[in-house]
Amino acid sequence: MKYMALIYTDERGSDTAVLERYLAFAQEARAAGVNLGGNELAPVASATTVRIRNGETLVTDGPYAEAKEHLGGYFLLDCASYDEAVEWASRIPGAEHGAVEVRPVHVDEEAGS
Repeated sequence: MKYMALIYTDERGSDTAVLERYLAFAQEARAAGVNLGGNELAPVASATTVRIRNGETLVTDGPYAEAKEHLGGYFLLDCASYDEAVEWASRIPGAEHGAVEVRPVHVDEEAGS
């Protein structure tokens, strides 16, 4: 089953050692056949939020909500169970200074995906 590991951190920036740990995690998970992909996201200042209200498109510069921690990146994990996905997510460096949200990817049985 596929799980998203959504990494929420503050934007103080990561030092080289932390970035190397992310790369090591990605390589370890890829070697285990668990890492299906992932990316770091651009800073939250580059975000644009789009809403439709009463048929009108509203575009706002910035993130959806003011928060201390922002979505900074993600990994797509292929794990046999929720517990395995949580165990892999606990290895993501962001879990030590922010949070990693683990969520199953919805499977539409009727559509076959």
